[in-house]
Amino acid sequence: MVRRRLVVVAGAVLGGAVLLVSIRGRSEPPAFETALVDKGDVVEVVGATGVLEAVTTVQVGSQVSGTVAWLGADFNARVRKGQVVARLEPSLFQARVAQARSNLVAARAQVERNAAATADARQKYERALALAAQSLLPESDLESAKAAYDSAVAQQKASEAAVSQAEAALNQAEVDLGHSVIVAPIDGVVLARNVDVGQTVAASLQAPTLFVIANDLKRMRVNVAIDEADIGRVEPGQAASFRVDAWPDEVFEGVIEQVRLQPIVNQNVVTYNTIVAVSNDASKLMPGMTATVSVETRRRDGVLRVPAAAARFRPEAREPGARNAGPAEAGRRGRERPLYVPGPGGRPEPREAKLGLSDGRYVEVIEGLREGEAVITGQRGAPAAGGAAARPSPGATNNPFSPRREQRTR
Repeated sequence: MVRRRLVVVAGAVLGGAVLLVSIRGRSEPPAFETALVDKGDVVEVVGATGVLEAVTTVQVGSQVSGTVAWLGADFNARVRKGQVVARLEPSLFQARVAQARSNLVAARAQVERNAAATADARQKYERALALAAQSLLPESDLESAKAAYDSAVAQQKASEAAVSQAEAALNQAEVDLGHSVIVAPIDGVVLARNVDVGQTVAASLQAPTLFVIANDLKRMRVNVAIDEADIGRVEPGQAASFRVDAWPDEVFEGVIEQVRLQPIVNQNVVTYNTIVAVSNDASKLMPGMTATVSVETRRRDGVLRVPAAAARFRPEAREPGARNAGPAEAGRRGRERPLYVPGPGGRPEPREAKLGLSDGRYVEVIEGLREGEAVITGQRGAPAAGGAAARPSPGATNNPFSPRREQRTR
């Protein structure tokens, strides 16, 4: 009997202790994370990716077909304008030049032959005219002499035209012979060599590319694809910075040089090519590198600011004096909206503040707060703002009869 009473008393004491702890837990305010309002820079940026390329890139091709007989430049070779970088086998072109010259000589000889025939026909026609004036020559013979003279004149003009054609053919053959020597059109660096000695190039439909030469790799540019939602904030003259995988710890600087109006549509996504001028004095950047670019669109220096988490924080509606933010209240700039500061008893107290520029990390405070004040940025133990409750993995199940995988610890 005594033991039963002791058990009842112990249970009552334990229940009272649990109730007391529960009541105290409900009465204690939740713990919040805070940050101080400070002064600093707020920079709004537009992020995108692009490809590094030389400012001027020339594809050196061949206008004639032939076999590569000699190469005078290789990858990474520096060349000067007019320098011979390749030669095609010239024998065929030389033969065409010789044939064209012989045709020209034959055409000129034909002109001289026709000139002599024309002179003879003219003398006969003049003699026929004199005899006909004295009625010593029939009219038909005079007409025949006139026709022979006119024919000779026509033949002479045709032979003179043939001389012009032969001269043009000789000129074309000499030009083709000259094109068998490939020269560099600009000063620069050879980025690509697409042929080897002995390889045949065919220029029947289009000029094949033998070399790719970049003018100056000390001055380069980044061709950036800016999304249509951000292109309105990008304009020439703005500062840009970027990183490349080859130098992950280094930030390279550039300036927006051009925003091209031509839209690029890829899978219903519209982007605009934007050119960023870059200095490459250290020769670290190479054509074709992928650059992660940040374009500085707006900037505020030395302004009051709070962490972006403070602008996103909303206390639970069950807290006294707290209210939930409606959809129209979130994300507004330059308008009054509540930020929460620690109030009496540690509970959140709303403070109307006018916010300005945001860079994702900080938000500019125009009015409503003073430097050094504390603002609430989050609640300890609460899920991240906007986050959803934890969900099981795709393969997880609550069925007690389903097989379970053993969890290994490392």
